[in-house]
Amino acid sequence: MTEQTQAICMFSGGLDSILALKMIADQGIHVIALHMHLPILKEDPTQLAQIKELALKLGAKEVVIFRPGKEFGEILANPAHGYGKNANPCLDCRIMALRAGRRLMEERAAAFVFTGEVVGERPMSQRRYAMNQVERESGLKGRLLRPLCAKILPETLAEEEGLVDREQLLSIQGRSRKPQMALAKEFGVEDYPSPAGGCLLTEPVYGVRVHEALAQDERTLDDFRLLRYGRHFRLPDGSRLALGRHAEDNNELRELAIAGDYLLEAKVSSPIGLLRHKSGEASEADLELAARLVAGYSKLHKQESLTVVVERFTAEGIVEQPALEVAPANRHDPATRSLMIATD
Repeated sequence: MTEQTQAICMFSGGLDSILALKMIADQGIHVIALHMHLPILKEDPTQLAQIKELALKLGAKEVVIFRPGKEFGEILANPAHGYGKNANPCLDCRIMALRAGRRLMEERAAAFVFTGEVVGERPMSQRRYAMNQVERESGLKGRLLRPLCAKILPETLAEEEGLVDREQLLSIQGRSRKPQMALAKEFGVEDYPSPAGGCLLTEPVYGVRVHEALAQDERTLDDFRLLRYGRHFRLPDGSRLALGRHAEDNNELRELAIAGDYLLEAKVSSPIGLLRHKSGEASEADLELAARLVAGYSKLHKQESLTVVVERFTAEGIVEQPALEVAPANRHDPATRSLMIATD
């Protein structure tokens, strides 16, 4: 009995990777789906379970989650191939993911790696030159198959060796998703995310915040995670204040607090304020201004003064600080607005 060919699918859970996985699994290949979860995103067990369920339903035999750590932070802070329109280091991120795919391929003695990429679909990472560069730098020369557009690309080793039937592959190109949506209908695939969805790093507000943070030498994964939540302010002595906009933000800010951070709250249906300085020590002036901003965005912002409770996070635990009695900042004042960093 001939041993079944194995292949690694770079599986995002988007429409293109869904179709690619089904196409290759339908050729009788043992597919191992590799899903990358970025460390700047909150880990949602339910969502990951859905990703696994979907991949298995499409024909994958196993699903592996790749969680890049500091290497992703380094790429986001200093991408060798630069950024796209916002803070999206697409080429570097793609190379990192495919290197993980290559490692898994080698560990499992798989024959090739495949993706849902389409020539011309994305302006930065899916131009022919960029796709060749990614293949080369990931160490997958000849072993990277793109089933949706394979017929307009040179044959891969998997095709030359007869592991994959090239006649069953496609020649899709360009930005329109109509061919993919028609193929999904043909396959009976109805459960897929909107093709218009995109990566967090392509969002303009997040991009501005990333570049501003880098200019202030804030470049840890903790810093990049914080940029996702709340309104952000840069205070005069260099501290960053993240101010929750709703209960979900408040909960996330509490979870994201690290040693050196301050949490501030007026206890009157107010936002949570997370104050962070890269040195780990905010000035008294920044702390007082942060308290005024917390009070200014509370429901009682029209009162003459409010008491703001302050907690300090340390390596040993949470330490309560003296409460601050402050006059709420005027959220509409130009001076207040000038402190804001790209709020949607």
